[in-house]
Amino acid sequence: MTGLSFDIAHLLAGTLVLLSFVLLYQDRMYALLNVFAAQAVVLTASVAWQAYVQDAPHLYVTAAIALVFKAIVIPMALRRIVRRLGIHREIETVVGVGPTMLAGMGLVALSLVVMLRVTADADPLAREDLAFALSVVLLGLLMMVTRRNAVSQVVGFMSLENGLILAATGAKGMPLVVEISVAFSILIAFIVIGIFLSRIRERFDSVDIEALDKARGERR
Repeated sequence: MTGLSFDIAHLLAGTLVLLSFVLLYQDRMYALLNVFAAQAVVLTASVAWQAYVQDAPHLYVTAAIALVFKAIVIPMALRRIVRRLGIHREIETVVGVGPTMLAGMGLVALSLVVMLRVTADADPLAREDLAFALSVVLLGLLMMVTRRNAVSQVVGFMSLENGLILAATGAKGMPLVVEISVAFSILIAFIVIGIFLSRIRERFDSVDIEALDKARGERR
């Protein structure tokens, strides 16, 4: 594998980490969905490049699934849900953007230190992609923890899943049947989440997690 192959793979994986930070920084719902779609496009390019470098044609199927579902279908459906529920406003956070970004940088540093040591004997491209992938996963978890809005938490979960796809493709890919089953699982989960958010909005007139906790406390 040439140095250019390494550089392009690392550039795409690093861009995914950068876009995870941009997701953490966003405070507007539509901007958040736009950044998530951009992250999915970069994930598609990363998986397609891994398919080329590894000479693994089945990874092109993974790239196509990511492009169709994560870059187009899911963002468009989330925008429709946001318009229907009337929640296109600022995203409330548990802590400020500054502390969240600092925590994110700490998680990325932890990911690099841990993964590069654990995978010292692995293929160089795979071990570094796994380090980037773990960073994306942890930043997705951080987004889920620091956001009060249920829709933004869904985006955090989807971003986390992007990291898992990056890890699977970087580690010499995954079987095609797994890719297809994951795609259908994501689609089904998204449908359930959409129905769930609609029901929450109808019952409580809000999808803010703090408001839902207050409503639960009042009912007690």
